[in-house]
Amino acid sequence: MKPSLRICTVTALFILSGLSAPGMAEVVSVSSNGFQVRHEVQLNIPPEEAYELLVNVGSWWNASHTYTHNTKNLSIDARPGGCFCEKYPNGGGVQHMSVVHAAPGKALRMSGALGPLQAHGLSGSMSWDFIPQKPAGNSPTLSKLVLTYSVGGYMLGGFEKFAPMVDNMLGEQISRYKNLANTGKVD
Repeated sequence: MKPSLRICTVTALFILSGLSAPGMAEVVSVSSNGFQVRHEVQLNIPPEEAYELLVNVGSWWNASHTYTHNTKNLSIDARPGGCFCEKYPNGGGVQHMSVVHAAPGKALRMSGALGPLQAHGLSGSMSWDFIPQKPAGNSPTLSKLVLTYSVGGYMLGGFEKFAPMVDNMLGEQISRYKNLANTGKVD
């Protein structure tokens, strides 16, 4: 597939995802120069396990939100300067985001613009924060995941239409991640 056709296909899938994915969070803010979305979910695993599951992105990310339609090509190198990347089967690939802060069991922060946002003059900061939750009694520690994604810069046509689509796409990913953490299955 030609790169321009691939970008159009990924953009169309990104837009369509906003029509079908259930919202689990909120668009916190939208302005003429950016937006922020936030998601919170409870996980039935400790923060250390939740972090490891996050880094194993190919186990829970939806293949329809990849360039290759194969999550086996996704990886997160969880160290400063590391890459949330996707390899093309015949060479090349995509850097979705760069890791800027990695604190196992506590937080992972990445910078970059996801999917079709890369074609615009945008930058973003995505933070995955794992907050320990101690249930009553002798039960093991669980986790609350708080995901925030702030995007800013220039986008022709503005952010009002894209912010809800990004929120829905991330909501779908978080739902799959939560399901895998809590049930062992993404669906």
